Amino acid sequence: MSPIALPAADEHVQYYGKYIALVGPDSLAALESQARSTAALLAATPEAKGNHRYAEDKWSVKEVIGHLADGERVFSYRALRIARADTTELPGFDENTYVPAGRFDRRTLADIAAEFAAVRAATLALVRTLDEDALARRGSANNTPVSVRALVAIIAGHEAHHVGLLRERYGLKG
Repeated sequence: MSPIALPAADEHVQYYGKYIALVGPDSLAALESQARSTAALLAATPEAKGNHRYAEDKWSVKEVIGHLADGERVFSYRALRIARADTTELPGFDENTYVPAGRFDRRTLADIAAEFAAVRAATLALVRTLDEDALARRGSANNTPVSVRALVAIIAGHEAHHVGLLRERYGLKG
């Protein structure tokens, strides 16, 4: 598969630039590398650390991983719809309602990590099928314009952002 270049600034709203800036020059390579490195990080994290919150009002480690899985599902679904030339306006989602409803703290960290790995495998299976025409297609999600190429980079950047927080603020190592 050919590398997937980062999107141009007009392929997404400015908000997502902070995530895209965390991705190297090839979004596909970033997704593949993250699949390995995040799995290793979570495998090295003791179960007892799963419910850790770095502050009272912040998500637990399990909730962060659950959020990554949920967010990736939503972004991948958007990429699929737009890549398949579906011009339907796609709705937004509120992660602050998804996380509590996911009840991630009732599950084991290993179970949530396995779910996230499965979500990433599905994302990679989709992304590897996209040609340049599909990657360039644009649609609208949450009332904002976005290309499929941007969504792929957003997925990688969103994970990079949260894994960085897991390392810096939650103290995860591995």
